[in-house]
Amino acid sequence: MKNKKTKNNQKNEKTKIAKEKRKSYKQKVDKRESMINGVEPNITVKKKFSLKNINKAKVVIALLVLIAILVYISIGVYNLIVNPSDSVIVNQGSISEEETVNGYIIRDETVITGENYKNGMVQIKNEGDRVANGDPIFRYYTSGEDDLKAKIAELDVKIQEAMEENNEDLFSTDTKLLDTQISETLDLIYDLNDTQKIKEYKRDISDYITRKAKIAGELSPSGSYLKKLIDERSSYENELNSGAEYINASKSGIVSYRIDGLEETLNVNDFSKINKEFLEGLNLKTGQIISTSNESGKIVNNFVAYIACVSDTENANNAEIGDTVKIALPSTKEVEAKVEYITKEENNEVTIIFSIHEGIDELLSYRKTSFDIIWWDAEGYKVPNSSIITENDLNYVIRTRAGYLDKVLVKVKKKTDSYSVVDNYSNSEIEELDIDSGVSTSLMLYDELLLNPSEDQIREAT
Repeated sequence: MKNKKTKNNQKNEKTKIAKEKRKSYKQKVDKRESMINGVEPNITVKKKFSLKNINKAKVVIALLVLIAILVYISIGVYNLIVNPSDSVIVNQGSISEEETVNGYIIRDETVITGENYKNGMVQIKNEGDRVANGDPIFRYYTSGEDDLKAKIAELDVKIQEAMEENNEDLFSTDTKLLDTQISETLDLIYDLNDTQKIKEYKRDISDYITRKAKIAGELSPSGSYLKKLIDERSSYENELNSGAEYINASKSGIVSYRIDGLEETLNVNDFSKINKEFLEGLNLKTGQIISTSNESGKIVNNFVAYIACVSDTENANNAEIGDTVKIALPSTKEVEAKVEYITKEENNEVTIIFSIHEGIDELLSYRKTSFDIIWWDAEGYKVPNSSIITENDLNYVIRTRAGYLDKVLVKVKKKTDSYSVVDNYSNSEIEELDIDSGVSTSLMLYDELLLNPSEDQIREAT
């Protein structure tokens, strides 16, 4: 019995092992078929399906968050464009209304010409110097002057050589000063491009040398070689000057040698003829320098000059005789100007003549030049126009302090396209105005103002 039972157990064990092998084999076969057909075993398919669902959910959530962010940003940008809101600090500043025009220079000037104008001239007074009535301003060359000047130049060389040989004996404080002046003038010429100025400095150097030679002659012994050279030079110089025609100033003013032939045409005697057609008929180039004459000079009134221009701006059309403006000259110097004459033109244009009393010498080189008219300027609290709101013909700003909004009444003094200069009303002015009791009336430096305040912010500040 025992042996039979043992055999049965062994048989059952074998059967169990066989079943497990068949089951394992079947699983392997199923897995292989599933892989061939593109389908994993059931348990794997379930896991993959679960992971896919989770990933899809994450993607959907991420997309929803991104869409929400984009919508929020879009709304913010839209609101900023439609009703931008920012702030600005109140500071002191200035604004102005300017206009650039071409101006024609009208001067009270007297041309002076002598009898020997064909001989050429020597300037005694420099361009722009001020002279009194009767002062010599230039002279004309005499006949044979070139020969006399050549002899004088030759003597100058000999005198200079003799002076260098006897330098110790002829030393004086005066000659030392003249040497310094000659050296300084030569340095000025070195970096100069203005022909007129170079001629002036050369004349100054010649004058210094002549004075030095005269001093040396006085110090040198009688009968010496240097003394003879200097005496000979003085003789030629006297002969040169004795036949010269000197031209004196006929009145006081500024000396100028820039003659353009319009001194009588553009005069101060009659402004009624000066209009757009008249000015354009002169055919002048803007900024052109008037040439220096070798025949004539002139005296210019240094107290007043005039500038004529044509404009079609609103400021020009609203100008009245007696109005005061500022003019920026080509040197950028600003001078006060007064409206002296106005001529109405076609096409909403006007010709205006301004008078000026400063910077006249700066305009001697020009007959037509570009300049700026500063119609007005104002200083005070400078704020952007976008910070100002208007209600019932009164202007306000919205001030913000520690998160609280305050509506402040302001007086707009002047305004451009972008900025305004504002101020506070006086107590007497406030009493005459019909304003709410809750409105502030005192704007202060460094206050913070809202730009483009919304309707809600305006109501909150009231």
